[in-house]
Amino acid sequence: MNLTPLNVLVDETWGTIGTPARDEMEAQLKEDVDAFFIGEAIKKARMSQNLTQAQLGERVGVNKAQISKLEKGKSVITLPTISRIFRALGVKTAALDLGSLGKIALW
Repeated sequence: MNLTPLNVLVDETWGTIGTPARDEMEAQLKEDVDAFFIGEAIKKARMSQNLTQAQLGERVGVNKAQISKLEKGKSVITLPTISRIFRALGVKTAALDLGSLGKIALW
């Protein structure tokens, strides 16, 4: 049995680190992971309030399917949408951490 290390398969599929195809793939992966974590935060906050996706959708002004997509990380989410959702969930304040540049209050 011949086993190929994962890093070899990744290099063969998307190119080596620093190539345009690899950089694009890694950037997309980071976006997908970030969307997943935002979706999980929305779901956790919604469930802690015993709300259905449909009920949250009504509060935000979108349908249940859109809330489902956001919670699964399958939909692009903008800062205004994040703001509307978390405000609908009663989150009073939020800040964006820009590292060495400091934090910015979103609402």
